[in-house]
Amino acid sequence: MNNNYLPQPIDTTEVQLPEELNCLIEQVAKNVHEVWAQSRINEGWVYGAERSDALKQHPCLIPYEDLPEVEKNYDRNTAIGTLKLIRKLGFKISKE
Repeated sequence: MNNNYLPQPIDTTEVQLPEELNCLIEQVAKNVHEVWAQSRINEGWVYGAERSDALKQHPCLIPYEDLPEVEKNYDRNTAIGTLKLIRKLGFKISKE
């Protein structure tokens, strides 16, 4: 493994998302969770009250709506970061 790796994400701190994207943020966050959960399930993971890599059990293999807020916030931050990057790269987000 290369220990010299230094992540360099594009700086999106100055990007402001318009309020009308709040609904989109939540939809993207839910989908982020669904994609993650489907990937885990495809790898043989199942729900477990406590995470166990050995048993492939994870407490977040539940519907997005049932997640604790701290987990939803993780997915929301991923969604926000993605939407900010799209805007930073010059793309527009609009609803048809």
